[in-house]
Amino acid sequence: MLLNCDLGESFGSWTMGLDAQVMPHIHQANIACGFHAGDPLAIRATLALAAQHGVTVGAHPAYPDLVGFGRRSMALSPGEIIAGLHYQIAALEGMALVAGLSLSYVKPHGAMYNDMMADASVRAAIMEAVATYHRPLVLMLQATPAAEQHLEEAKAMAVELTFEAFADRCYDDDGSLLSRRRPGAVHTRERLLEQVRQLQAEGSVTTVNGHRLALRADSLCVHGDNPEGVEAIKDIRALVDRG
Repeated sequence: MLLNCDLGESFGSWTMGLDAQVMPHIHQANIACGFHAGDPLAIRATLALAAQHGVTVGAHPAYPDLVGFGRRSMALSPGEIIAGLHYQIAALEGMALVAGLSLSYVKPHGAMYNDMMADASVRAAIMEAVATYHRPLVLMLQATPAAEQHLEEAKAMAVELTFEAFADRCYDDDGSLLSRRRPGAVHTRERLLEQVRQLQAEGSVTTVNGHRLALRADSLCVHGDNPEGVEAIKDIRALVDRG
Protein backbone atom coordinates (compact mmCIF):
# COMPACT_ATOMS: atom_id res chain seq x y z
CA MET A 1 0.00 0.00 0.00
CA LEU A 2 0.95 3.59 -0.56
CA LEU A 3 0.58 6.25 2.13
CA ASN A 4 -1.40 9.44 1.45
CA CYS A 5 -2.27 12.57 3.42
CA ASP A 6 -4.56 15.59 3.00
CA LEU A 7 -2.28 18.64 2.92
CA GLY A 8 -2.07 22.28 1.84
CA GLU A 9 -5.07 23.19 4.00
CA SER A 10 -3.73 26.39 5.55
CA PHE A 11 -5.49 29.60 4.56
CA GLY A 12 -4.19 33.12 5.02
CA SER A 13 -2.92 33.54 8.60
CA TRP A 14 -4.64 30.29 9.66
CA THR A 15 -2.28 27.30 9.78
CA MET A 16 -3.76 23.82 9.39
CA GLY A 17 -1.84 20.56 9.49
CA LEU A 18 1.83 19.73 9.89
CA ASP A 19 2.75 19.51 6.23
CA ALA A 20 6.52 19.83 6.59
CA GLN A 21 6.65 17.04 9.18
CA VAL A 22 4.40 14.73 7.17
CA MET A 23 5.67 15.15 3.61
CA PRO A 24 8.98 13.24 3.97
CA HIS A 25 7.12 10.08 5.00
CA ILE A 26 4.27 9.79 2.46
CA HIS A 27 3.91 8.69 -1.16
CA GLN A 28 0.89 10.82 -2.15
CA ALA A 29 -0.16 14.36 -1.18
CA ASN A 30 -3.83 15.28 -1.58
CA ILE A 31 -3.62 19.06 -1.97
CA ALA A 32 -6.52 21.40 -1.14
CA CYS A 33 -7.67 23.47 -4.11
CA GLY A 34 -9.07 26.57 -2.40
CA PHE A 35 -12.76 25.72 -2.00
CA HIS A 36 -12.61 24.29 1.54
CA ALA A 37 -9.08 25.41 2.45
CA GLY A 38 -5.81 26.35 0.85
CA ASP A 39 -4.84 29.55 -0.90
CA PRO A 40 -2.30 30.24 -3.69
CA LEU A 41 0.62 30.62 -1.28
CA ALA A 42 -0.30 27.48 0.67
CA ILE A 43 -0.72 25.51 -2.55
CA ARG A 44 2.64 26.72 -3.89
CA ALA A 45 4.41 25.86 -0.62
CA THR A 46 2.84 22.39 -0.49
CA LEU A 47 3.79 21.66 -4.09
CA ALA A 48 7.36 22.76 -3.34
CA LEU A 49 7.49 20.33 -0.41
CA ALA A 50 6.14 17.53 -2.60
CA ALA A 51 8.76 18.25 -5.27
CA GLN A 52 11.51 18.31 -2.65
CA HIS A 53 10.56 14.88 -1.31
CA GLY A 54 9.52 13.19 -4.56
CA VAL A 55 5.87 12.85 -3.51
CA THR A 56 3.10 12.25 -6.05
CA VAL A 57 0.45 15.00 -6.02
CA GLY A 58 -3.31 14.80 -6.35
CA ALA A 59 -6.14 17.33 -6.32
CA HIS A 60 -8.27 17.46 -3.16
CA PRO A 61 -11.39 19.36 -4.33
CA ALA A 62 -14.44 20.08 -2.20
CA TYR A 63 -17.77 21.83 -1.96
CA PRO A 64 -17.40 25.65 -1.89
CA ASP A 65 -17.44 25.81 1.93
CA LEU A 66 -14.52 27.71 3.46
CA VAL A 67 -16.43 28.49 6.65
CA GLY A 68 -17.31 24.85 7.28
CA PHE A 69 -13.97 23.43 6.04
CA GLY A 70 -15.89 21.49 3.38
CA ARG A 71 -17.52 19.25 5.96
CA ARG A 72 -21.11 20.32 5.19
CA SER A 73 -23.09 18.69 2.40
CA MET A 74 -24.41 20.96 -0.34
CA ALA A 75 -27.27 20.20 -2.72
CA LEU A 76 -25.41 20.95 -5.95
CA SER A 77 -26.63 19.90 -9.37
CA PRO A 78 -24.48 17.46 -11.38
CA GLY A 79 -23.45 20.35 -13.62
CA GLU A 80 -22.33 22.40 -10.62
CA ILE A 81 -20.32 19.48 -9.25
CA ILE A 82 -18.63 18.85 -12.59
CA ALA A 83 -17.81 22.51 -13.24
CA GLY A 84 -16.58 23.00 -9.68
CA LEU A 85 -14.28 20.00 -9.93
CA HIS A 86 -12.89 21.07 -13.30
CA TYR A 87 -12.21 24.54 -11.88
CA GLN A 88 -10.36 23.23 -8.84
CA ILE A 89 -8.45 20.46 -10.61
CA ALA A 90 -7.34 22.80 -13.38
CA ALA A 91 -6.12 25.40 -10.89
CA LEU A 92 -4.03 22.85 -9.01
CA GLU A 93 -2.75 21.25 -12.20
CA GLY A 94 -1.58 24.64 -13.47
CA MET A 95 0.30 25.41 -10.26
CA ALA A 96 1.75 21.89 -10.25
CA LEU A 97 3.12 22.40 -13.76
CA VAL A 98 4.77 25.65 -12.65
CA ALA A 99 6.42 23.65 -9.84
CA GLY A 100 7.64 21.01 -12.30
CA LEU A 101 5.12 18.42 -11.15
CA SER A 102 2.39 16.45 -12.91
CA LEU A 103 -1.01 15.94 -11.26
CA SER A 104 -1.83 12.24 -10.99
CA TYR A 105 -5.20 11.76 -9.30
CA VAL A 106 -8.26 13.31 -7.68
CA LYS A 107 -9.50 12.66 -4.15
CA PRO A 108 -12.62 14.63 -3.09
CA HIS A 109 -12.62 16.14 0.38
CA GLY A 110 -14.90 15.98 3.40
CA ALA A 111 -18.63 16.08 2.76
CA MET A 112 -18.14 15.69 -0.98
CA TYR A 113 -16.16 12.50 -0.35
CA ASN A 114 -18.79 11.17 2.05
CA ASP A 115 -21.61 12.08 -0.35
CA MET A 116 -19.73 10.40 -3.21
CA MET A 117 -19.61 7.17 -1.23
CA ALA A 118 -23.26 7.33 -0.10
CA ASP A 119 -25.07 8.84 -3.10
CA ALA A 120 -24.83 7.25 -6.56
CA SER A 121 -25.82 10.49 -8.31
CA VAL A 122 -23.03 12.47 -6.64
CA ARG A 123 -20.58 9.67 -7.41
CA ALA A 124 -21.69 9.63 -11.06
CA ALA A 125 -21.18 13.40 -11.34
CA ILE A 126 -17.68 13.15 -9.84
CA MET A 127 -16.78 10.28 -12.15
CA GLU A 128 -18.08 12.29 -15.11
CA ALA A 129 -15.96 15.25 -14.04
CA VAL A 130 -12.84 13.07 -14.02
CA ALA A 131 -13.83 11.32 -17.26
CA THR A 132 -14.35 14.61 -19.14
CA TYR A 133 -11.21 16.33 -17.91
CA HIS A 134 -8.77 17.12 -20.71
CA ARG A 135 -6.47 14.22 -19.80
CA PRO A 136 -6.75 10.99 -17.79
CA LEU A 137 -6.59 11.21 -14.01
CA VAL A 138 -7.16 8.50 -11.42
CA LEU A 139 -10.08 8.87 -8.97
CA MET A 140 -9.47 7.87 -5.35
CA LEU A 141 -12.43 6.27 -3.55
CA GLN A 142 -12.87 4.73 -0.14
CA ALA A 143 -12.36 0.96 -0.03
CA THR A 144 -15.71 -0.56 0.99
CA PRO A 145 -17.58 -3.84 0.45
CA ALA A 146 -19.11 -2.13 -2.65
CA ALA A 147 -15.74 -1.85 -4.42
CA GLU A 148 -16.72 -4.17 -7.30
CA GLN A 149 -19.83 -2.08 -7.99
CA HIS A 150 -17.74 1.09 -7.98
CA LEU A 151 -15.28 -0.49 -10.41
CA GLU A 152 -18.11 -1.32 -12.80
CA GLU A 153 -19.45 2.25 -12.60
CA ALA A 154 -16.00 3.66 -13.30
CA LYS A 155 -15.35 1.21 -16.14
CA ALA A 156 -18.51 2.44 -17.90
CA MET A 157 -16.99 5.95 -17.89
CA ALA A 158 -13.41 4.81 -18.65
CA VAL A 159 -12.21 6.13 -15.27
CA GLU A 160 -9.41 4.40 -13.37
CA LEU A 161 -9.96 3.98 -9.64
CA THR A 162 -7.65 3.58 -6.69
CA PHE A 163 -9.06 2.55 -3.32
CA GLU A 164 -7.98 3.91 0.04
CA ALA A 165 -8.37 2.82 3.63
CA PHE A 166 -7.91 5.01 6.69
CA ALA A 167 -5.25 4.41 9.31
CA ASP A 168 -6.63 6.78 11.94
CA ARG A 169 -10.40 6.46 11.53
CA CYS A 170 -12.79 3.95 13.08
CA TYR A 171 -15.09 2.07 10.69
CA ASP A 172 -18.80 1.47 11.06
CA ASP A 173 -20.13 -2.03 10.38
CA ASP A 174 -21.23 -1.15 6.81
CA GLY A 175 -17.72 -0.06 5.82
CA SER A 176 -18.35 3.68 6.13
CA LEU A 177 -16.27 5.84 8.44
CA LEU A 178 -17.71 6.34 11.91
CA SER A 179 -19.06 9.88 12.23
CA ARG A 180 -16.64 12.30 13.87
CA ARG A 181 -19.52 13.21 16.19
CA ARG A 182 -19.33 9.77 17.79
CA PRO A 183 -16.79 8.78 20.47
CA GLY A 184 -13.79 6.88 19.17
CA ALA A 185 -14.19 8.07 15.57
CA VAL A 186 -10.50 9.08 15.42
CA HIS A 187 -8.04 6.47 16.65
CA THR A 188 -5.31 6.94 19.20
CA ARG A 189 -1.73 6.24 18.13
CA GLU A 190 -1.83 2.70 19.53
CA ARG A 191 -5.13 1.86 17.86
CA LEU A 192 -4.20 3.30 14.48
CA LEU A 193 -0.97 1.27 14.40
CA GLU A 194 -3.01 -1.85 15.20
CA GLN A 195 -5.32 -1.02 12.28
CA VAL A 196 -2.38 -0.58 9.89
CA ARG A 197 -0.92 -3.94 10.97
CA GLN A 198 -4.28 -5.63 10.43
CA LEU A 199 -4.72 -4.08 6.98
CA GLN A 200 -1.22 -5.22 6.01
CA ALA A 201 -1.56 -8.75 7.41
CA GLU A 202 -5.22 -9.54 6.69
CA GLY A 203 -6.60 -6.91 4.33
CA SER A 204 -9.27 -6.10 6.89
CA VAL A 205 -10.28 -3.73 9.69
CA THR A 206 -12.17 -4.28 12.92
CA THR A 207 -15.36 -2.19 13.01
CA VAL A 208 -16.80 -0.20 15.92
CA ASN A 209 -18.81 -3.25 16.99
CA GLY A 210 -15.94 -5.71 16.68
CA HIS A 211 -16.70 -7.19 13.26
CA ARG A 212 -13.93 -8.09 10.79
CA LEU A 213 -14.44 -6.23 7.50
CA ALA A 214 -12.43 -7.16 4.39
CA LEU A 215 -11.16 -4.17 2.40
CA ARG A 216 -9.29 -3.90 -0.90
CA ALA A 217 -6.95 -0.95 -0.31
CA ASP A 218 -4.28 0.46 -2.61
CA SER A 219 -3.47 3.48 -0.45
CA LEU A 220 -3.65 4.32 3.23
CA CYS A 221 -4.72 7.76 4.47
CA VAL A 222 -3.42 9.52 7.57
CA HIS A 223 -4.96 12.90 8.34
CA GLY A 224 -2.46 15.73 8.69
CA ASP A 225 -4.72 17.42 11.26
CA ASN A 226 -4.62 14.41 13.59
CA PRO A 227 -1.67 14.84 16.01
CA GLU A 228 -1.70 11.14 16.91
CA GLY A 229 -1.42 10.22 13.24
CA VAL A 230 1.33 12.72 12.54
CA GLU A 231 3.37 11.54 15.53
CA ALA A 232 3.05 7.94 14.32
CA ILE A 233 3.78 8.70 10.66
CA LYS A 234 7.30 7.21 10.71
CA ASP A 235 6.00 4.00 12.28
CA ILE A 236 3.15 3.83 9.77
CA ARG A 237 5.56 4.27 6.85
CA ALA A 238 7.79 1.53 8.24
CA LEU A 239 4.81 -0.84 8.46
CA VAL A 240 3.69 0.03 4.94
CA ASP A 241 7.20 -0.48 3.53
CA ARG A 242 7.53 -3.77 5.38
CA GLY A 243 4.27 -5.10 3.90
